[in-house]
Amino acid sequence: METLSQLFSQCQQWLFETAVQPLLFHLGLASIIEDAYDGTMWLLVGLVQIVIMVAIFGALERWRPVEAVRDRQQVFVDVVYTLVHRLGLFRILLFFTVEPLWDSVFGALHTWGLATFQLDQVWPGVTDGPWASLLLYLLVFDLVDYCYHRAQHRYSWLWALHSLHHSQRQMTLWSDNRNHLLDDMLRDVVIVLVSQLIGVPPAQFVAVVAITQLTESLSHANLRAGFGRLGARLVVGPRFHRQHHSIAYDASSPGPAGGYNFAALFPVWDMLFGTARFDGDYGPTGIHDQLPQGGGRDYGRGFWAQQWLGLRRMFARAEPRRSDRAPAS
Repeated sequence: METLSQLFSQCQQWLFETAVQPLLFHLGLASIIEDAYDGTMWLLVGLVQIVIMVAIFGALERWRPVEAVRDRQQVFVDVVYTLVHRLGLFRILLFFTVEPLWDSVFGALHTWGLATFQLDQVWPGVTDGPWASLLLYLLVFDLVDYCYHRAQHRYSWLWALHSLHHSQRQMTLWSDNRNHLLDDMLRDVVIVLVSQLIGVPPAQFVAVVAITQLTESLSHANLRAGFGRLGARLVVGPRFHRQHHSIAYDASSPGPAGGYNFAALFPVWDMLFGTARFDGDYGPTGIHDQLPQGGGRDYGRGFWAQQWLGLRRMFARAEPRRSDRAPAS
C-alpha cells in the first residue's frame, strides 16, 4: 500500500505542477492553491476510475450484456453525471457551498476542546493497521450508506429526489452517478459528518470513496454475472443490485414496496436487517409510474430537465394533502 501511495502522490504532484497550478495563476486564483492541490487528488482518482470503468467494466458489458442498449441518449446523460462527479466538478460545488460551513463548525468544536473519536484505535495493534482500518472504514461507511439509502426509499420528499436514480431503464456502468445534485449534497453532509466524528485519515477516506464508487459502477453495469452463492453474500454485484432497481414496485408506496438490496458494498447489512433477496433474475428496471398504467410520469431526458423535475416532485410531496388543508371560509 505504501508503494501505491507514493506513486499516487508523485502523479498528483506532476498533474498539479503541470496543469492545475499554471491555470490557477493565469486565472488569478493563487489564493486557493492549497485547496486546488487537494482537488487535484480527487481529479486524479476520478481519472483512474474512468480508465478502469471503460477498459474493464466496459469490456465485461460487451462480453455478457443483460440487454441491448436501446436508448443511447439516456446513457450519454449518465456519462455526463459520471464526469461531473468523478472529475471533481461536484466537489467544486461543495467547496463553495457546504465545506465552508463544515470548516467553521468543526473548527469551533476543536476550539471548545471536543476531540475526535479515533475509530481505528479501538483495538491497538489490530484495527490501526492500514488494511484492517481500511476494511473497518468500508464497513462503517457502507452501514451509513445503507441507512441513508433506506431513508431515501422511506421518506417521500427524499424519494422525490432519489427516484431520478431509479428512472434509468437502461442500466449501465455509468448509471451509478445518475442522482439529483441536492440528494448528493445531503448525502455528502452525512458522510463528512461521520468521517469527522470517527477520525478518518484523508488517505483512507479517499480510498473508501474510490473503492465504493468503483464497486457501485460495477453493480450498476449491464452485465449478466454473479459472484456465486457465497460471493453474492460477501460483495454486492450486478445481479444483487439489479433486483433493487426492479420495476416491480407498489404504486401505493412513496418508493419500492418495502424495498430490498440497499447495500452498496456488503450484502451483510441487508442480511442483518432482513432486506436481502438473492432469488431474483435480470428483469426490467425503472419505476412503476413511468409505465402507461402507472401514469406515464416524465422524469426528464436531459440533465437540467431531470434536476428541475426532481425539485418539483420534492416540493409537491412537501405540500399538505388536500384533505389536510384548512377548509375555505
